[in-house]
Amino acid sequence: MRVFAFCFFLIGLVSCNPGDHKLDVIKPDADNGGLILPDGFSALVVADTLGHARHIQVNRKGDIYISLNRPKKEGGIVCLRDTTNDGRADLIQYFGKHHGTGIALNDDYLYFGADTLVVRYPMIYSQLLPHDAEEIIVQGLPHNSQHAAKPLIFDQTGNLYVTVGAPSNACMEQSRTKGSPGMDPCPLLERHGGIWRFKADQLNQDQVLDGERYATGIRHAVAIDWNTTENSLFAVQHGRDQLSQLFPDLYDAKQNAELPAEEFLLVEEDSDFGWPYCYYDPMQQGKVLAPEYGGDGHMLGRCEDKDDPIMAFPAHLAPNDLLFYTGDMFPERYKNGAFIAFHGSWNRAPEVQEGYFVAFVPFEGKLPSGDWEVFADGFAGIDEVSSPRDAAYRPCGLAQGPDGSLFVTDDVQGRVWRIMYE
Repeated sequence: MRVFAFCFFLIGLVSCNPGDHKLDVIKPDADNGGLILPDGFSALVVADTLGHARHIQVNRKGDIYISLNRPKKEGGIVCLRDTTNDGRADLIQYFGKHHGTGIALNDDYLYFGADTLVVRYPMIYSQLLPHDAEEIIVQGLPHNSQHAAKPLIFDQTGNLYVTVGAPSNACMEQSRTKGSPGMDPCPLLERHGGIWRFKADQLNQDQVLDGERYATGIRHAVAIDWNTTENSLFAVQHGRDQLSQLFPDLYDAKQNAELPAEEFLLVEEDSDFGWPYCYYDPMQQGKVLAPEYGGDGHMLGRCEDKDDPIMAFPAHLAPNDLLFYTGDMFPERYKNGAFIAFHGSWNRAPEVQEGYFVAFVPFEGKLPSGDWEVFADGFAGIDEVSSPRDAAYRPCGLAQGPDGSLFVTDDVQGRVWRIMYE
């Protein structure tokens, strides 16, 4: 006898599982977990107070894996499962001895990017926790005093890409010191300020001996994703800070708040986006020479031949994750578009701090097809943020669920939201 399973959208998202002929209703929170969303979208809080939640992965069964920036309950990964089919995690377990930001599922392994190495753990069918038999994939990554996160992503041919951020604002001889010139050439670029490529399944690779510097001139790209439709790597980088504090004769406080842009990058092999010598000025719509290297706010110099971004965002929004949406739940205009989690600024004073939202960028092929827009807001919990400490939540990680839901993490209180479309 043929069994037909019918799925309806009632109060919230309804999913059906023909395998057990059970109808499960996932109801959003009455206030959407505090989020402000476009018409037709709703949200619920999957879990809360998990720890300093960074990037997130969701497997085919809906189990959730989140990296922690600081260990909690002696674990650097928190694993979540919904056993009651209400959309909320009721089984929460901590795992792993490392902490960090990078996390990804690939070929039945859970990969984790700690600050100085990449490890992986075999996944066990039907079990929430991975096997604790840890394998080192990449070692010898530099330990940075700042920009230490090692986000990671895979392409479709067995390669692993790891961000190695620069432990610097602009490679100055005296770090963040008024008027100090930049080191020229910048020695940090040998092992920092770019994205390195490794083999996904080769053990004990070393950054210097085995890694390939895939792209350079990127100050820090916490937000990276491989666009499977276009078979290309994309990133959104954190731009430099403190132009007016370090060079007050060239920049005022207003310019400091608006410069430089946060850059959305199409990252190809041997790309050079110009850090620390250059930054992107959205008003002039191009790269200009940094003041540490003789720039005056208008001079191009060596920046003429550096790679430009495909889109520029306002300064200091702190992009922390990037996701190209491939699901079928959201309306068609979102298909193959990019979601970006902006963690929020600190360097816009005396202007109001900005960010603390998830943005959406429509795409056609490898390029944006329209302006960016705020998709999910309300994370900060207040209308105006004077300091990051004022924000109740700060979005950090993004993931797509097997049904097309969008998951968002917060690294202040450790909350996870699930955004759905009715």
